[in-house]
Amino acid sequence: MMGEVHDGDTVMDYMIQERERGITISSAAITFQWKNHKINLIDTPGHVDFTFEVERSLSVLDGAVVILDASAGVEVQTLKVWEQANRYGVPSIIYLNKLDKPAADIDMCLSSIKKKLKVKPLLLHTPVGKGKEFEGVVEPLFLKKHLWSRKGIEKDGVNFLSQDLSCNQEDSNFKLIMEERTKIIENVADLDDILADKYLTEGIECLNTVDLQSALKRITVKKIAIPVFCGSSYKNIAVQLLMDAIVAYLPSPCERNRDVFSLDTDELCALAFKIIHNKNKEPLTFLRLYSGCLKSGQRVYNKGKGIFEKVGKLMVPLADNFKEVPFSSSGNIVVATGFKEVVTGDLLFSSGSYASKIFSEQSDVLGPLIQVPDPVFFCTIEPPSVGFQKRLEFALQCLQREDPTFQVEFDEAIGQTIIMGMGELHIDVIKERIRVEYGINVYLGPLQIAYRETLGKIVEHTHVLDRAISGSKHFAKITMKLYPQKSSLKHINVIVTKDNNLGKIRSDYLKAINEGIKSALNNGPLLSFPVIDVGIDLLWLEVGKGTSLTMLSAAASQCVMAALRKSEMCLLEPIMKLSIGVNKGYAGRVLNDLSQKRSQILNMELRDDVEIIQALTPLSELRGYSTQLRALTSGTCSFTLEFSNYQKMESSEQEKTILEVTGFHSL
Repeated sequence: MMGEVHDGDTVMDYMIQERERGITISSAAITFQWKNHKINLIDTPGHVDFTFEVERSLSVLDGAVVILDASAGVEVQTLKVWEQANRYGVPSIIYLNKLDKPAADIDMCLSSIKKKLKVKPLLLHTPVGKGKEFEGVVEPLFLKKHLWSRKGIEKDGVNFLSQDLSCNQEDSNFKLIMEERTKIIENVADLDDILADKYLTEGIECLNTVDLQSALKRITVKKIAIPVFCGSSYKNIAVQLLMDAIVAYLPSPCERNRDVFSLDTDELCALAFKIIHNKNKEPLTFLRLYSGCLKSGQRVYNKGKGIFEKVGKLMVPLADNFKEVPFSSSGNIVVATGFKEVVTGDLLFSSGSYASKIFSEQSDVLGPLIQVPDPVFFCTIEPPSVGFQKRLEFALQCLQREDPTFQVEFDEAIGQTIIMGMGELHIDVIKERIRVEYGINVYLGPLQIAYRETLGKIVEHTHVLDRAISGSKHFAKITMKLYPQKSSLKHINVIVTKDNNLGKIRSDYLKAINEGIKSALNNGPLLSFPVIDVGIDLLWLEVGKGTSLTMLSAAASQCVMAALRKSEMCLLEPIMKLSIGVNKGYAGRVLNDLSQKRSQILNMELRDDVEIIQALTPLSELRGYSTQLRALTSGTCSFTLEFSNYQKMESSEQEKTILEVTGFHSL
C-alpha cells in the first residue's frame, strides 16, 4: 500500500518522529523487484541536521537519484548532497518532481543544474500539460508518449496509456518532437565517441534503442553529463519511467566494482554503514556486501578492531520490517544481528589474511572513508531522577552507536552529561526518541554553541617533568613549538638536528607524545573548547631511565597546555550557510535583519515572486531564527542552513562570548 509524506503514512518514514513532522529523519533501506531486476533502495533525509544519513548511504550506493522540486530547481541542500555524491564517485540521474505545481519551470531547473552543479543536463522527457493540467510525458529519444488519467480513476498510477509516435506521424507536434530527438542525439554523440562513430558512418536512422541507452549509460557512469526526467510523485505520474531509467542508466554492482573486486570470489568484503536497535534494543547492523557471500552464523574479521565476530541472524531490510534469509551474495544490502563491537565505517572480511591482501594491493579500494561532521550545538541532559540514570546512560550509548554525529561526554568539572548534535531539530529529535523509545522524560539545558579555539601567534615552550611515584623516578624534558596552520593536526612533526638526536626517537615514545598532545588539544585555555588549526614541532626530548610512557604522555600534554596559555588564543565560531526564500515585499526586512546578525550576503536571486537570499551567518546569531523569521515575514517564508566553516571572531565579539559563557571577562 502506498502512503503520502504529508499524511505521515509512507512505508519508508516509519519513525514516530518522522510521521509527526512529515519529514525523513533516518535513512531507510528496502529491497524490491522491478522488471526482473533486484533493486536495493535507500531513502535519505533532506534536512541538513541529518546530512550524515546521506553521507553514509552514498558511501555504499552504486547510483543516486537526485530529486528536485521543479518549482525551485537546485537548492542549498542539493548542492551539499551533490558534493557528497561526487566525493564518493556515485553516478546520478535527476528527477524533476512536482510538475503538477503551477510554478514548475523546467527551463529554470535546467539552468540551475548547469550553473550550480556544473554539469550538462540532458532532458529526456518533455511534459504533456502544465500545472494542474500535467498528465504525462513524451520521450523524444524513443518516440513514445505516456499519459495518465487526471480524472482520479487510476489514483495509484499503475495503468497508463503509452503511444508509439512513430506510428502516428500525423500528430501536429511530431515535427517538434523529431527536432528535439535530433538535438538530444547530437548532444549525446558529442559526449560519447562510440555513438558518434555510428552516427557519422551509418546515419541517425540506424541508431536503435540499445545504441542510445548504452551511450547514455556510459555518459552517466563517467559523470560527463546527467540525464534529467520529469514527473509528479504525488499524482504517481511518470514514476514508472523513472524506475526504468534507474535500471537503464545507473550501474549495477558488477559494473561499479569490476575494477575493485572479483565479485565471484568466495572471499567476503563488507562495509558496516548503519546501526539501529530493534524493540529489544539489540543492535542491527546494515552491511553492503562488496564481494563474496555472507551466511548466518558465519565468523567475520573486523579490520578496524582486529577481532573476529559472529553473525547472528541475516535479514533483508524492508523499511522497519526484516525478512530472514540464510545467506546473501555480493552487491546486496543486508542486516545482521549479533555484532557487539562493530561501528559505522568498519570493514568486515572473511579472514585476516584477505583483509591484509586487499589493503596491501589496493589501499583505496573502497574510496574515501565515511566522513563524520563535527557537531555544532550542545547542551546538558539530566534524567527526571537518580533512579533513571543507568537507563539514560544505556539510551545515550545506543543512540550514539546509531548516529555518530550525536556525541556524549561527561564533564567532570560541572558533574553533568553533555550531548552534542548537528542542530536544534537534531537534539529535539534525540530528546523525543529517549522519551518514546526508552521511556525517560529527560531535561535538557539551554542549547549552546560548539566554538573552537586556535593560536594567535607562534609560541615555543620547554616543560620538565621530574617526579617520583612509589619509589620510581620519572623524568622527561620536552620542547615544542606551536604555530597556526590551515589544516588540523594529525601528528607531531619531529625536527631532527645534529644536537637533539631526535632521528633515533623510539616509536613508542612518539606514540605516547602524540596521545598527550591529542589530550591537551581537546580543551583550550579560553573556554575549554577543542583547539584546531595548529601545527606542533618537537624540538627537544630527554627521557630518564625507567620513565613510563604514561608519564611521558603527561609531560607532552602539560607542555602543550602551558604553551597554549602563553600564546594569544583566539575563539573560532561556526559559520552557517543560510538560504532564505521570501516574498519580494519582505526581502528588505530580511536583509536589514541579516545585516544586524553579522551576515555576509552571498547572492540574491528572483524566482517568480520569491526572492532567494543566500548568506553566511554566525550560528550564535541564529538561535530561534525560525520564529524571528516567521514574525518578520508574516509566516510567508522558508529557510535552510548548513555548517560552512569556523571563522575567527572579532575581539569585541570574543569578549562578549566569553562573558556570556563564563560570566566573567577574560584577563
